[in-house]
Amino acid sequence: MANSFYRVRQSLRADRGIKSIAGLLIALSLLVGWLAWASRARVTRYELSQSARLELNGSAYPVQANASGELTASTLALGKSVETGDVLARLDDREQRLALQQERTRLESLEPQLRALRAQMQSEGEGRSDEHQVLGLSLDAARAQYREAEVQAKLAENEADRARQLRADGILSEADAQRAFADSEAKHAASRNLYVILSRLTPEQQVRERERDVRQKQILGDIAKVEADMSTSKAAIERLEYEMEQRVIRAPVSGRLGECATLRPGSHITEGQQLGMILPRGKLQVVAEFQPADALGKVRPGQHATVRLEGFPWTQFGTVPAEVSRVAGDIRDGKIRVELAVLPAAASRIPLQHGLPGSVEVEVERISPLALVLRSAGQVLGAR
Repeated sequence: MANSFYRVRQSLRADRGIKSIAGLLIALSLLVGWLAWASRARVTRYELSQSARLELNGSAYPVQANASGELTASTLALGKSVETGDVLARLDDREQRLALQQERTRLESLEPQLRALRAQMQSEGEGRSDEHQVLGLSLDAARAQYREAEVQAKLAENEADRARQLRADGILSEADAQRAFADSEAKHAASRNLYVILSRLTPEQQVRERERDVRQKQILGDIAKVEADMSTSKAAIERLEYEMEQRVIRAPVSGRLGECATLRPGSHITEGQQLGMILPRGKLQVVAEFQPADALGKVRPGQHATVRLEGFPWTQFGTVPAEVSRVAGDIRDGKIRVELAVLPAAASRIPLQHGLPGSVEVEVERISPLALVLRSAGQVLGAR
């Protein structure tokens, strides 16, 4: 025992601390090297989505029935390519078609009535103008005759006065004087008769005008009634045409039928029933859902991402590169929606199509290992 202690003491005295210093220097060098690497090196940190799926850049459009009725024809077929407005199915529209034919016949019968009434109205207007012209000529003629009769009556009256004077002087016989008096009375009577005729022309014309006004108002009322019936008939035709169009099921967008209901002619369709789903033509995108703590403030447009699809092991089929295009600003159902654009892959063996599920890893930052260690240590200390 004493010999062993002596040999260790002699060994330490001979070493004089050289090995200890060398070991310390090596350890210090390794520490410095690690710190240099940890501060300068960069590691990529990813955030993993809770769920993700491939979707077309545009929502799928449902094919729905706008009315209830019996199915008469259908061209719905899974995978069929359709264009906007293509007829996909038809419902029975015999009732609407018969009603439409009836309304069109009624409208056709009203149009001749309206033309006849308008022609009658035009004739009344032309008759008014002609009557005004005839009345003017009649009044002018009557005034001329009256003035002439007045002159004749005045002359006859003067002759009667001279005859009276000559009879008083005994120059003219009684018979001649009576003839002069009678001629004067006749001329005055003719003048008064023409005055009566002239005074009666204007009131008679006014009576005719009032009668014509009554007829024109009646015609206008008939025209208004026929026009109202025509408007009602046209509105009914438009309504029936709309109802018939509602019974034709068309493709709302261009694309491919992704879902189809099993339908046969004679099946009863209810209003709002979904008959299929159209996947519009467009680029594929990835829609992912993240926890708010993993996405808010971390996931931003332009960041690179990697998509792994279920059913296609990445070790065999590889991954799909993507890039963040939009990040939702609000939380829905406790998740954040993130949309990513699919980047072209050099040689992808995955048949990309709408609806494939998977997961997304988004590259959120490149950080040094030292900063990552310090951040983790801070989180641990903060949790305590």
